[in-house]
Amino acid sequence: MTYSPFSIHGADRSGHWVITCDHASNTVPEVVGGGSLGLPEAEMERHIAYDIGAMGTALALGEVLNAPVVCSNFSRLVIDPNRGADDPTLIPQLYDGTIIEGNRRIDGVERARRIAAFYQPYHNAIVETARGKDIAFLSIHSFTRQLQARAPRPWEIGVLSAQDRRIANPLIRRLQGALTSPVGDNQPYAGFFPGDAMTQHAHSKGRPNVILELRQDLIETEAGQTNWAQFLAAHLEAASKDANL
Repeated sequence: MTYSPFSIHGADRSGHWVITCDHASNTVPEVVGGGSLGLPEAEMERHIAYDIGAMGTALALGEVLNAPVVCSNFSRLVIDPNRGADDPTLIPQLYDGTIIEGNRRIDGVERARRIAAFYQPYHNAIVETARGKDIAFLSIHSFTRQLQARAPRPWEIGVLSAQDRRIANPLIRRLQGALTSPVGDNQPYAGFFPGDAMTQHAHSKGRPNVILELRQDLIETEAGQTNWAQFLAAHLEAASKDANL
């Protein structure tokens, strides 16, 4: 089968969301180091290589919300599609204590090649999927419960957004009423990196948007992904109505 740096699921769905999953895969394509970044398999199964459970959750949400889903098909360690093309962390050399051997000596030529081969086609696929549609953007990510040498994170879910809080604010209120654990507001990560995926596809075009970060141990199984998708879909739809979208 011919390799593609992205996959589109339900392209003809007519719901008012477009769902993206920037860190869906831990794949290292064959054209990058013969399919290896010099890391043992155990490291490539960690959160450093992809967002565990995020793709399954995004696909389940796409079915419930009748929304198209665009997923990357390369590890964030190959190149991170949720960074601006000029971001110094676009191709990471160190992640949560692990040295990415295959990226240590990367030069400008290789950087440009990875942008052209993986990063740009993924973003082009998002543009084409959203073209001509009156939609809101939803991006699905996941986070590890505890980084090395850090305190455990208290959240099950984080709601991330930048200046456009049309969906985030009512969604946080609804989740706070439905969950016993704290709901992260731009936690465990900030809702904005210069040039990130939401900047490219939502902020710059005035589209309503929200990023959801789910704790990985809650969505590592298909059952967890399905349960969270059904739970979140109801609150997302209600929040969009609260925002008069």
